[in-house]
Amino acid sequence: MKYGIVSIIGRPNVGKSTLINSLLNKKVSIISNKPQTTRNNIEGVYEDKDTKIIFVDTPGIHKPKYKLGNILNSKAYISMEDVDLILMVVDVTEDLGKGDKYLINKLTDIPTILVLNKIDLVKKDELLPKIDEYSKLYNFSHIVPISAYKKDNIEELLKTIKEFITSDEELFVQDKDENFYISELVREKVLHLTKEEIPHTVTCIIEEFEEKKNIINIGASIIVDRENIKKIIIGKNGSMIKEIGTRARIEIEEYYKKKVFLNLNVKVIKDWRDKEKYLVELGLKDR
Repeated sequence: MKYGIVSIIGRPNVGKSTLINSLLNKKVSIISNKPQTTRNNIEGVYEDKDTKIIFVDTPGIHKPKYKLGNILNSKAYISMEDVDLILMVVDVTEDLGKGDKYLINKLTDIPTILVLNKIDLVKKDELLPKIDEYSKLYNFSHIVPISAYKKDNIEELLKTIKEFITSDEELFVQDKDENFYISELVREKVLHLTKEEIPHTVTCIIEEFEEKKNIINIGASIIVDRENIKKIIIGKNGSMIKEIGTRARIEIEEYYKKKVFLNLNVKVIKDWRDKEKYLVELGLKDR
């Protein structure tokens, strides 16, 4: 059995979360078309008869405007240390920009595979210039074009990853608090249903979790920084928050195989992204 740790990095919204979910064939990280939807370094484990790989999905590295942004960046940088392999994911529908070059400059001597994502959205003859452009900036171990959304070439990427998984030392993963996954699930539904109206500033905390024999009672607060965002999430006559709760509850029930009562409310905490107290309370920063 061979063991290894692989970090997935990239600019916001290039498809890192979709990729890790495709590699593991299950939902580990929330997916949204909004930047910085990944707030923590989420671990997922791939395992077959001869390989065990811990994948770490990171927040997109970006120019921070708030303390939250600095924390997200630091989490991503930490994930680039003490790993066997880095997957740098780029969006082939976007031009190579300053953010990509900045990230490449952060790479060290750890083997790095460049993953060209969203190839289903470009013509084949557009890929070679992209490969040539990135190759001139860094000596990538491999360059693999994929579509994480359609799972095109995922098996080839996995095969390439396994070339770098060589350790005989067993790895152990500490499971995250299940409250974390529930809060992320609720946040995912908020981002999906509100489209462009709600920025990535929204977060969620679980305030009550009571599991009984046949039912689970969950109380959760959706945290926003402005009253107008609160109104959007609640919706006309509470229609939006009801739909958010319904969709989240269905997935939670599928996971636990039990009936779930989910009580959602919305709280406004002005400038919470820039206040250390709230970042600690929300679990986004260590005490």
